[in-house]
Amino acid sequence: MTSDNETPAGRLVYEAVRAAVSDADLSSDAPLAVALSGGLDSTVLLDAAVRCFGAQRVVALHIHHGLSPNANAWAAHCERFAASLDVRFAARHVDVARAGGESLEAAARDARYRALDALCDEHGASALLIAHHADDQAETVLLQLLRGAGVAGLAAMAPQRFDGAVPRLRPLLRLLRAQLEQYAHERDLVWIDDESNADTRYSRNALRHDVLPVLAVHFPGFRDALARTASHAASAQRLLDQLARIDYEHVQSAGEEGALALDALLALDDERAINLMRHWIRSRGLLTASTARIADMLRQLRDAAAARDGHALRVDHAGHCLRAYRNVLSWEAGDSGDAPDLDEGVPALKAAAELQWQGEEVWRLPQWRGSFVFEPADAPADDVVGEGVLRAAPLVARSRAGGERMRVAGEAPSRTLKNLFQERGVPAWKRDVPLLFIGEALLFVPHVGVNREAAPSAGHGPLRRISWRPDLLLA
Repeated sequence: MTSDNETPAGRLVYEAVRAAVSDADLSSDAPLAVALSGGLDSTVLLDAAVRCFGAQRVVALHIHHGLSPNANAWAAHCERFAASLDVRFAARHVDVARAGGESLEAAARDARYRALDALCDEHGASALLIAHHADDQAETVLLQLLRGAGVAGLAAMAPQRFDGAVPRLRPLLRLLRAQLEQYAHERDLVWIDDESNADTRYSRNALRHDVLPVLAVHFPGFRDALARTASHAASAQRLLDQLARIDYEHVQSAGEEGALALDALLALDDERAINLMRHWIRSRGLLTASTARIADMLRQLRDAAAARDGHALRVDHAGHCLRAYRNVLSWEAGDSGDAPDLDEGVPALKAAAELQWQGEEVWRLPQWRGSFVFEPADAPADDVVGEGVLRAAPLVARSRAGGERMRVAGEAPSRTLKNLFQERGVPAWKRDVPLLFIGEALLFVPHVGVNREAAPSAGHGPLRRISWRPDLLLA
């Protein structure tokens, strides 16, 4: 395709688009999605993709943020343009909700990519083509420099990313906006201009309108120089990531997946420990913390270890808590409220809930953010009871009041929950779980098991295995 009277601008764009898809090593007929905002860049990219690969292989995806009074008109324009190319079109509305301290631009970007990934999945796209160009890359590098970003920030936008739901390709990243404008004029393309792009209250717009034109006069090659800076930073970041993976192999906890051995982490020097923690935070799916924030976490860890007071450590980040217990450092989901009583491990009381069990497999308890699961079992076991036990009286879920006792085996002595939790290495912040009673008798305790005083044996007839599943672990 694209053989009819190619212009110099056309050849540049087509070669860039074909090379990006070829380098991604996709199958020859793999469906391609193009993120279409309706602006110059994405308009050129969609037109070029159709001319390079054919309309049947391409789907145009538009995200409606609702942030502009013209958003409906933009969506309609994009749909008409896709139809003029005989390209499939899909749009999705998103609500832009900002987390604490997050900019509107960042929140909109996150919402946009989540929606684009979902649309790619719906339409079977094997890659997402995004229309960022060399001017965008230069702006990003300068912004990161001015924000004091580290190597990862200076790496800016990668030509290819394969760590998302689908590969993200940026074919136009080495082309200037002026070259895209020339292509658009030669093809008589029509695009829209987002009025917010002229608002210099936004940092990126201020750079684009007030700073880059001056740089272009005094440093005509600044875009290429900044692109090389991004490339060098990306190479350096890959090496740092490799080092972090090597360190993680030696520092990860043997007893808990996704956790670190605290003493091994603290044996590293600060720079190496910070690099590992940054990698670890990303690998747990949490928002990246600043270097200053990670350095403060490390300082608190060193102070707590020196004071032998790791149990009291609590660092909140991105809706999770960094906890240390028995030399295991882990992230626990939860809000940033007050920590429970760490001496007794007895949290604040929650309202009790009652269920007359009639064969339910899942009993949802919103106040504890989880569910009891009653799974059919084939044979007796420590966590298995007979269905007759579950039907004998109402099941009641209650908070710990302190002083509860249970027997974990038929011949074992009765022991306090505090002792049993300690014996099993259950951190205090994991003890805020409901206790399951059958009538007034304690039947089951998460992390411990069935109380054999209430159910002396697994029972006869149909059996059920009891477990507690926090919401994040339920399928």
